[in-house]
Order: sequence, then C-alpha cells, then structure tokens
Amino acid sequence: MTKKTKTDIQNEVRESAQKIWLAGIGALATAEEEGSKLFNSLVKKGESYEVRGKQRLDEVKARVEDAVGKAEGSIEKLGDVLDDKVSDAIQRLGVPSRNEIIKLTQRVEELTVKVDQLNAAPRKTPAKKKATTAKAK
Repeated sequence: MTKKTKTDIQNEVRESAQKIWLAGIGALATAEEEGSKLFNSLVKKGESYEVRGKQRLDEVKARVEDAVGKAEGSIEKLGDVLDDKVSDAIQRLGVPSRNEIIKLTQRVEELTVKVDQLNAAPRKTPAKKKATTAKAK
C-alpha cells in the first residue's frame, strides 16, 4: 500500500470540497429550474380549477335561483288558496267583509249627521195647541 502524503490528502479534501460545492450549486440550479416549472404548472392547474369552479358556482347559483323562483310561486299559490278558504269560512259564518263594514260605517256617519241636524233645529209648537191652551184659560 502506498502511503498518502499530506499534500495528497489535502488535494483529495480540496477536490471533495470542490465536488460538494459544485453539487450544491447544481442542486440549487435544479431546484430553481424545477421550482419555476413546478410553480408555473401549479399556476396553470389553479387557473383551470378556477374556471371550473366558477362554472360550477354559476350552475349552482342558477339551480338555487330556479328553486327559489319555484318556491316563491308555490308559496304565492298556497297563500291564494289559503286566502280563498279563509274568505269562504268567514262568509259561511256571516262575518261582514271589510267593504261591508266600511259602507255601514259611512251610512251610520250620514245618519248621525242628519240626527244632529234634526236635534239642532228649533222646535215649533203647533198653532192649534196655542189656541187651545189660550181658550182653556
């Protein structure tokens, strides 16, 4: 076996350090290249997912709006049916309608005015009564 000299060992260490240094720089360069590629790839995937997500969101919004429209229509129909049933029940019970009460209130007000006018008019005593009362005295 050959004995390595101090200089040979130093050279080997220097070469190993140089190789390690170059390997580190190579790793950094590869990471930068691959990192850029990976980043760009992720951006592209994100863009495609964003487009698909917006499309799905629009579809879901359309379905929700359609369902809301149908529900509103159903609720409106149900309200109309309920109004008709309540009106029929009230009529069967003989409860006057709003319009009937308004007309009746107006008629009562008219009659009240006429009664007030009649009460406010001076009362005349008939002439015959005065003459009869005067003869009796």
